[in-house]
Amino acid sequence: MPTGFNHRRLSMLLAVLERRGGIRLHDQDTYVNVVGGIKLLETSCDLGIVTAIASAWRDTPVTAGTVVLGEVGLSGEIRSVANIGKRIMEASRLGFTRCLIPAGNARDFQSFENGRNIPEIQVIGVANLQSALKEAFQPGK
Repeated sequence: MPTGFNHRRLSMLLAVLERRGGIRLHDQDTYVNVVGGIKLLETSCDLGIVTAIASAWRDTPVTAGTVVLGEVGLSGEIRSVANIGKRIMEASRLGFTRCLIPAGNARDFQSFENGRNIPEIQVIGVANLQSALKEAFQPGK
């Protein structure tokens, strides 16, 4: 049951998380609530939502200081998102120290980073849901 997020998209993400992430959800009640009455219309928050659901299911927090960006495809691939450089800079400004982004965006970020003063943030490119979840729950990073 989502609030501020498309119900059909959530159903698709749950199916992908179950199939590609190995997390059994079909017999679970799943709730997504976006704060402040905001409606998420873009798909760049897919990976963050899926990671939050996996975190709740595992009863394990995401590694501290980690922000997660990316669109999740039907086969579990992580698709690129727009304006990755600006998003990472804002995450760094807000105090995040690790950023999981689509592998396709990692090259774009390196180009964006050249010649700019970007605060310290570890950028990790992930190609699929399995690698994203593995990176999201790395202890001590």
